[in-house]
Amino acid sequence: MFVRLIGKRLRSSWLMWDVAERGWFADGPVILDFGLSRVEITHRKFDECAITWDQIDMEVPVDLYEHFDWRPDPHAALRRARGRPLRAVNVIERTTSADWRPRVLHAVEFLFDGARLAIYNAMDENGITDVPEGDLPAAHWRRVHVA
Repeated sequence: MFVRLIGKRLRSSWLMWDVAERGWFADGPVILDFGLSRVEITHRKFDECAITWDQIDMEVPVDLYEHFDWRPDPHAALRRARGRPLRAVNVIERTTSADWRPRVLHAVEFLFDGARLAIYNAMDENGITDVPEGDLPAAHWRRVHVA
């Protein structure tokens, strides 16, 4: 599915918004809309990640609590990627010395023309960053090309 998005521009993104707290509800999915389809990413626990496609109808009120809603492009990193064509999608793994878990899923990375966007595991919730590739630590990371 990611291969179909290569060359497509990010039209918009959506985050679940806690109206009462006036902020992003990071436990909710991050939705990236490429027009052709939407990808929905949610990180849970230490290294679990759910990726779904076109499953969330944002026209339907959020059913969890009364004070949640969808907000378009509320995060600066998402706004910087908006309108740019997608060049590649990668999975970022942290490598460890532990025999029982040598690699841990860390992020889904989207590389756009002139922008980088990573939806990462922020310990049982989503995190979003656009830190440039050159600023990532050199050790203990592995990039797996997806598309």
